Amino acid sequence: MMKLDFDETTLGFRLTFEQTSWETATGFRPSITVGETVIYFDEAVSVEHSYTPRAVRSSYTFTDYCFETKIRLEGEDEVFFEWRPIKEVRAIDRVVWPGPLAFEEASNDWVSLLPIQQGLMIPNTWPEALGPISFDGLFLTAGATMPWFSQLKGDQAVLASCLTPWDAGYQADHPAGGPFTHVSFYMQKSLGAMRYPRVFRYTFFSGATLSDITARYRRYAEAEQKFLTLAEKAERLSGLDGLIGSMVVHTGIKTHIEPESRMYDPADPMANQVIRPYKHVSDYAEELAGYGLEKVYFHLDGWAEPGYDNQHPDYHEPVEAAGGLRQMKQMVETIQGLGYLFGIHDQYRDYYLRAPSFTWEKAVRLEDGSHPEHAFWAGGRQTYLCSHFALDYVKRNFSLMKDKGIVLDAAYLDVFTCNEADECFHPDHPVSRREGYANRLACFDYLRDEDILSSSEEMNEWALPSLVFCHYAPYDFMLRAPGSPKYGLPVPLFNLVYHDCAIIPWMMEQHAEEDYFLYALLNGGIPYLRRDGAYQNIDGSFETTRSIPMSEHIERCRVVSRLHERVAKERMIDFELLDASGKRQRSVFSDGTRVTIDLATGDYVIEPPLAK
Repeated sequence: MMKLDFDETTLGFRLTFEQTSWETATGFRPSITVGETVIYFDEAVSVEHSYTPRAVRSSYTFTDYCFETKIRLEGEDEVFFEWRPIKEVRAIDRVVWPGPLAFEEASNDWVSLLPIQQGLMIPNTWPEALGPISFDGLFLTAGATMPWFSQLKGDQAVLASCLTPWDAGYQADHPAGGPFTHVSFYMQKSLGAMRYPRVFRYTFFSGATLSDITARYRRYAEAEQKFLTLAEKAERLSGLDGLIGSMVVHTGIKTHIEPESRMYDPADPMANQVIRPYKHVSDYAEELAGYGLEKVYFHLDGWAEPGYDNQHPDYHEPVEAAGGLRQMKQMVETIQGLGYLFGIHDQYRDYYLRAPSFTWEKAVRLEDGSHPEHAFWAGGRQTYLCSHFALDYVKRNFSLMKDKGIVLDAAYLDVFTCNEADECFHPDHPVSRREGYANRLACFDYLRDEDILSSSEEMNEWALPSLVFCHYAPYDFMLRAPGSPKYGLPVPLFNLVYHDCAIIPWMMEQHAEEDYFLYALLNGGIPYLRRDGAYQNIDGSFETTRSIPMSEHIERCRVVSRLHERVAKERMIDFELLDASGKRQRSVFSDGTRVTIDLATGDYVIEPPLAK
């Protein structure tokens, strides 16, 4: 039975479950931010508290705004925290509450689980400091692919979930060597105001493992209808089963880098304009068939004029210098004629000023009336397309592809599942973050209705009702240079919840420090046979220390593919670290398959063994 104690002086709390106490970290003061000023709850003009046997409600009145909080116990093991504006509050930009839990203990058994990309576990004594979390830990981005975190004191645990994740995130602090990790939620305004209640659910465990926590979250997700499984998606998508067990070839046709782009290389002008004929890709497909490969997925970058990451969303004309429409169609026909799948890279967020149809009227407008703008990627100056218009462009472009006779098995809509949804303050098409995610999901839904397998940059919970696969769902360290310090132990949190809902390609590089092939096996994914990164040293595209012969590389990929054929539609039901270093790991799938890897020796065991 839960017990709640509330301190009216510090505004902190103590929750007791099965004789284990979980309390607010010493020194924390809940706060709001107004502009650049941090104001604490306890500085309110008036504060009032009221109690019932299983709840405490607090009202805070300031000169220009007021809000209330409520902490209530539910059932045997749940506590809900609710922050509610009394009326719409435009002055408040950010709220930090209910605050971090006290978690000071120099113990390897005290660990924090963070949903950074695939997942991260930080023991309290971890020697490296936690670096910046991408997108400031905003939920529904690569920095938080699921809206929860967890902390374990040995086998006593709490799972903290955000039930209103669209304008919320988490922040975490772990100094080098610990001996603590502090994690807490934050809330931010939506379209210029704190408009709606924010709710967090804390679930407490006794005698728990990491897998117990992810299993409980899976039950919540199922009850809230957050996903469809691959088996369910396959009923509507004719090509999905063909992707299972495929090897992935990621390559491209045309690179064109504008001079104002940060990617432009003035020292090597030829590198800014590269064209590969479509026939080269056709020839490569036939080469792979000669190796006896039966299932391959071809993902093509830079397939349209004027090259990769240019002039979106007006991106649909084949590259003339690469062979034009005729050669592109022949390439697709060759790939599909071999029984392989074909898909394209596309983009409906980055909005390039050189796009023929560009107009500032369709661009994201910020609260102050300005527009975001940069020139990082190849196409030079860009802003962001308001997501209100994304589906219209998707429908237009894919209809044009169909009219050209190009048959697509799959399509990759870049950044949708990695970057935050954009708010737009244009009076004719205002869009909140929540609406932005819905607009993106509508694009995936359209692809599904056209029998096209949908893909995007990463895996993210909000997209799982429609999204089939992704570019990757890596551990965070994989996107830093090989040999960079790890911020904790990589653990497959996302796959423990959603393995049977998505197909995830895995990097297969063999670095001096670790062999990524082992992570592909552990996670039951599909392998990258070839991965030509669009930008060197970005998105995990690093030079490897060892070049693996093609025949050996194919055999490694075959092992991963055969395993995926077996477990693609199975849940990952258990995960263990088998030694203190975290080098030996084991995953277990719902059909009984067990995968054990040793990152120190490069060994692995699959039980029962794969058929030859």
